[in-house]
Amino acid sequence: MSNEVETKNSKKITRKDLNKVFWRLQIWGLNVTSTLVLTQAIGFLNAMVPIIRRLYGDNKELRIEAMKRHLTYFLSQITATGMILGITAAVEETTSEDEKEAVVAIKAGMMGPLAGIGDSVFKITIQAIAGSIGAAYALQGNVLGPILMFVIYNGINIVVKYYGIIFGYEKGTEFIKSGNQKKVMQKIINISTAIGVMVIGALIAQYVKINVGTVIYTKGTKIVIQKLLDGVMPKLLPLLFTLGLYKLHSYLPRKYLTWLIFAILILGTVLAVMGIIK
Repeated sequence: MSNEVETKNSKKITRKDLNKVFWRLQIWGLNVTSTLVLTQAIGFLNAMVPIIRRLYGDNKELRIEAMKRHLTYFLSQITATGMILGITAAVEETTSEDEKEAVVAIKAGMMGPLAGIGDSVFKITIQAIAGSIGAAYALQGNVLGPILMFVIYNGINIVVKYYGIIFGYEKGTEFIKSGNQKKVMQKIINISTAIGVMVIGALIAQYVKINVGTVIYTKGTKIVIQKLLDGVMPKLLPLLFTLGLYKLHSYLPRKYLTWLIFAILILGTVLAVMGIIK
């Protein structure tokens, strides 16, 4: 099989070049050097170096111009960046020097929507699913729990990242020209969000445990508060507790989240010692 990625026209970029892009993204990531002004631009440029070398060879001036193009502001989700790199490589290869503004424009236009998809799919859905599977084993004292979470989450990330680069290079320009990218991305975000909400709901019911230990005796009758709450709605307290934390999280600055975690640990310990919860 030819080392060239098959496209309609003769291409300079080979599968070997795309593999190098993947390994640079996988090993160094986007935050190899992050700045307040350019954020992940240096990491993106680092991943694009094999493409720049292939397209512009010994032409130092063109290489410099290409590097300047990819040192513009960039911020996205790292797994979804695989597809952005593939599309950018394809546009970089198929445009003339007079059309290179399209490279920057397309890259800037893709980083936001794909970041949304990346966060919805990987930071919420896949991470939650992998974590719940790992936690289920860990709660049984099985050392495979954290290992399994690591393998599932990173395995999916690596596969999507690699084939995102390949698909982005082979089909990315056609996808952009079709004009359907906005609809497709919105569908992916909606589906991922729905799955994420279902998974988080299942995790709340399974792993957030709050049981009221208070028992009231009145006229010889024993009233168990927890049974009354379960009669209203099973797992009511875990649900209310999670929703309350979610609401509180939306108001608190991120710098106070660590203090919130410690406050929950202290409050839970005190209430358990007093016998209010168990």
